[in-house]
Amino acid sequence: MSQESFIYSFVARGTMVLAEYTEFTGNFSSIATQCLLKLPSSNNKFTYNCDHHTFNFIVQDGYAYCVVAKESIGKHVSIAFLEGMKADFRKRYGGGKADTAVAKSLNKEFGPVMKEHMQYIIDHAEEIGKLLKVKNQVSEVKSIMLENIDKVFYTSACYHSFSKLKCMIPPSKHEQILTVFLLRLLKKVKHEYLVINLPFINWYVPL
Repeated sequence: MSQESFIYSFVARGTMVLAEYTEFTGNFSSIATQCLLKLPSSNNKFTYNCDHHTFNFIVQDGYAYCVVAKESIGKHVSIAFLEGMKADFRKRYGGGKADTAVAKSLNKEFGPVMKEHMQYIIDHAEEIGKLLKVKNQVSEVKSIMLENIDKVFYTSACYHSFSKLKCMIPPSKHEQILTVFLLRLLKKVKHEYLVINLPFINWYVPL
């Protein structure tokens, strides 16, 4: 992954950019701002394509986190970057300085932090790719199990007393059973990918 993989990044409160970072020149900042103005206010993730670049956003609790990347960079990698940047920003400014900061007033403080996040992704591209692949596999397993959990009860030897059994095991316990399974799966995964440092697992791609 080259240094040009990530072109530009910013954090905004509403439509006001509080901090931005780039080492390049171009119209990407104005395009990103135009996208920001059109973003729905609901918490979600969004990606727009323009001129061989992707404009990726996470919107959460009135704040928008953006990164502009080369089109060749997978969306999942850009979103992983944004998750890390968002976590760092909220840890530093959540419920405090960010709520009253004026336009671009956090550039000096948070600009270098965005640069560090970009460089980390670039330096650990291979490990990130492996980890995101595992995360997707775990998410797929979880989805399948949630969809089929009732079928497990129906096909069990206790089918004749299913109604009674379901009353005895509340829905909240279903999630606990699933959690135990996933923890065992993750334990196996960690053995396979010991080269990946755990802070990155917890920070960039939370399960």
